[in-house]
Amino acid sequence: MAPEATAVRKVFDEETSNAPAYKPQSKSEEAPVYLSQAWPSHDQHGQSEEPADHFIKRNGLEFAGTHLIFDFWGASELDNLELMEQAMRKSVEVAGATLLHIHLHHFTPNGGISGVAVLAESHISVHTWPERGYAAFDVFMCGDAEPERAIPVLREAFGPSSVNVTEHLRGMVSPEGE
Repeated sequence: MAPEATAVRKVFDEETSNAPAYKPQSKSEEAPVYLSQAWPSHDQHGQSEEPADHFIKRNGLEFAGTHLIFDFWGASELDNLELMEQAMRKSVEVAGATLLHIHLHHFTPNGGISGVAVLAESHISVHTWPERGYAAFDVFMCGDAEPERAIPVLREAFGPSSVNVTEHLRGMVSPEGE
């Protein structure tokens, strides 16, 4: 592996992988690929020297985060990349989350969108079927972020006639002694 000072990571590391080790088939075959830059990182220390795990304590429960799955039916503008990006950015902002990266992909010929907003607190993902007026959103956030605040933002942007929301508390910690 490249020296730490160069901030380069090897794509495949046989010491930490269960996959078969890389073995060149001939002397002319290239060596394993290295990335030209380090993976992005996010400082989670804040005010403390100890990194926080950002688990949530609410209503006597302790868990990693809130995962909302919601379905929009009868929605419009589900093929509009610019609107999707704006709506995802605003959702991140109103939820109190930290945006790290957004990637959206536009499908042809019917214009569906698949994408993700990668957050320090986790993610928002979307898959749309404009020809059916359907969008599947997945919003998972930990810490102080409030993923439920994304719902009205996305509802305003895409105007669904029906919304179905399911909540799952991820990483539930069992009380001591149970």
